[in-house]
Amino acid sequence: MTTTLTADAVVVGSGVIGSAVALELARAGRDVLVLDKAGGPGHGSTCASSAVIRFLYSTYDTVATSWEAKFMWEQWAEHLGLPGREPLTDPPVLSRFHRTGMLHLDVPAVPWTEGMRLLESAGVPCEHLGPDELAARFPHLDTGAYWPNKPVADDAFWDDAEARLGAIHTPDAGYMDDPRLAADNLAYAARLHGARTTYRAQVVAAERRGSLWHLALADGRRVEAPVVVNAAGPWSGAFNRMAGVGAEFTVGVRPLRQEVHQVAQPVGYGTEEAPGPGVFDIDLGTYMRPGPQQAWVIGGTEPECDPFDWIEDPDAVDDHVSLARYESQVTRAARRLPELRVPNRPSGVVGVYDVADDWTPIYDRTDADGFYVAMGTSGNQFKNAPVAGRFLAAIIAAVEDGGVDHDRDPVVHRGAHTGLDIDLAAFSRIRAVNAASTRTVLG
Repeated sequence: MTTTLTADAVVVGSGVIGSAVALELARAGRDVLVLDKAGGPGHGSTCASSAVIRFLYSTYDTVATSWEAKFMWEQWAEHLGLPGREPLTDPPVLSRFHRTGMLHLDVPAVPWTEGMRLLESAGVPCEHLGPDELAARFPHLDTGAYWPNKPVADDAFWDDAEARLGAIHTPDAGYMDDPRLAADNLAYAARLHGARTTYRAQVVAAERRGSLWHLALADGRRVEAPVVVNAAGPWSGAFNRMAGVGAEFTVGVRPLRQEVHQVAQPVGYGTEEAPGPGVFDIDLGTYMRPGPQQAWVIGGTEPECDPFDWIEDPDAVDDHVSLARYESQVTRAARRLPELRVPNRPSGVVGVYDVADDWTPIYDRTDADGFYVAMGTSGNQFKNAPVAGRFLAAIIAAVEDGGVDHDRDPVVHRGAHTGLDIDLAAFSRIRAVNAASTRTVLG
């Protein structure tokens, strides 16, 4: 006999985004079922996230989103709804926010004046440091300007700088110390609010019949629900195609293999008690942040001179860090921080980004009744996950319960912490591609 699971809403994907969506839908009183092919929450792209909490994006609405989310990360237990439910039988260990600040180094592709305007318009504390002040406050940084990006094997990569850089400093930025644990925390909270989570549950078919979506699982079980949310990360495009969804999208998505490496923080660049700020360095093509036990986490900002590793099947990706990518990214970081040591043996993690054409996410309904998407997160949406959950809950309530045409009359979300109005048309599947995007993980 075939087992059939039913729910008011099914969330496919239990990464940090899907778990946040599940929590907010459950809070709103819906019977929520979460499906994930992995063995637990956050086992896909989330566990390879750098978990940076920063605020500089290319549009007002994305800046306002990240600023709103910061307050949720700072008050993580409160956001999860754990206070007031004590004593818990099995209280969870919580991921923690570490405030370190962030430096966004100047680069011609991202004029700092526009960045400051966006941050200030959202009320984000920020300052621009000229080259002299940057060097005085952060003497371990090389303030040379090396744009445009060059391969590290090119002799020109080591040319002396002919100009110097300043930076935008946002003191309230930082990082979460365990991204997979953050997703687990959200899934735990969702269950406290009534959601059900089902792991090792791979969706192999999806179709709308009448008022319900019918999903078939690889183990033979069936799932029925009026609402489905695609939060499947790098598998999201394939799930859309499986469900016959997405023909109207003006923004495409593709899976991109990425590596994040870890070395020791340069001696003197902060301490365990007071770590130095993270650095976003499009000028050299890298970003980096501190971590626990004096770790230094390094990723790339997609310099065009390095090959992009687009993939067809996220399940077939090589999950071992490569020496070539490691040497490229860590060497770029060491150019900016000359005291950084570059070990011979690479250490790090491999993940797959679900990259949108403009590196801006899609949080939206679709033309298929009851089918919603939280996708195209492009490696830069971990920080926005708590708010993204509220975005989807608001859109679903407006469309399913209120009969709102979200395409013609977009939902506006008011941040509970900042009071900022965020126009969710900014994350529409049928928007114009964001011309202001850096086309990098910066967004």
